[in-house]
Amino acid sequence: MKNKITLLTLIFTLVSFVGFSQKTVNASDIIKDIKAGKDVSINNAIIEGVLDFTYMDEKLEDLPKRKKRWWKGNNGDNKVKNLIETKISFVNCTFKDDVLAYIPDSDDSGYTFVASFEDDAIFKDCVFQRKAMFKYSYFENESSFENADFQDDTTFKYSKFKKTASFKNTNFENGATFKYANFANFISFANSTFKETTTFKYTKFNDGVSFKDVRFEEDLNIKYTEVHGKFDISGMKVAYDIDSKYTKINGKSFSRYLLNRN
Repeated sequence: MKNKITLLTLIFTLVSFVGFSQKTVNASDIIKDIKAGKDVSINNAIIEGVLDFTYMDEKLEDLPKRKKRWWKGNNGDNKVKNLIETKISFVNCTFKDDVLAYIPDSDDSGYTFVASFEDDAIFKDCVFQRKAMFKYSYFENESSFENADFQDDTTFKYSKFKKTASFKNTNFENGATFKYANFANFISFANSTFKETTTFKYTKFNDGVSFKDVRFEEDLNIKYTEVHGKFDISGMKVAYDIDSKYTKINGKSFSRYLLNRN
């Protein structure tokens, strides 16, 4: 009986330690550090509050009102850009609210706010419980979303990854888009899961890509996608349709590439 009580006490102590070991950090404090030129390195934490890398509220104060431009072909000239110059690293963190590097036409201002990352941008082993928006973001240095769990909407449309990047073992609960994204170096999505329709339409992989053991649980759109270098789709599974019209794998059509593999 004494041994049982001791064991229960030990288990309770361990559970309590784990529960209290994850600290809470306010998103506004993170932004303050970035603005002060400090590198951000946060491990095993809960991030509360919207993490807005665009500084939208601050920038709106200095911007004149303008009409929205609804027609296509405006070349993004309504974008208000912000550059995160410091290193940022989040490991084993949970983001309770939105993580925003892209805010479209906020409050009918007619502007779209975007943020890019000059130094490392690491979001490894992280849970995004709300939106994670990185449309138009440039990742100038190393970036990683390995083992991330995107539980709400996310987009990397038009994003550019200029150095090493990784999306290994990543889970996308909602529809994910990498449309028009550009990867300068080899990129891996190995062992990732896409729960809804996913698009890599017009995406460019300039030094190869791995979709090894990736599960697409609905449709996959890789129309107009270009791949130069290694193209690993071993073990990849797509539940429904693959749209590969005009896709080029080292100059060959997707169907021709599959034919040559056999």
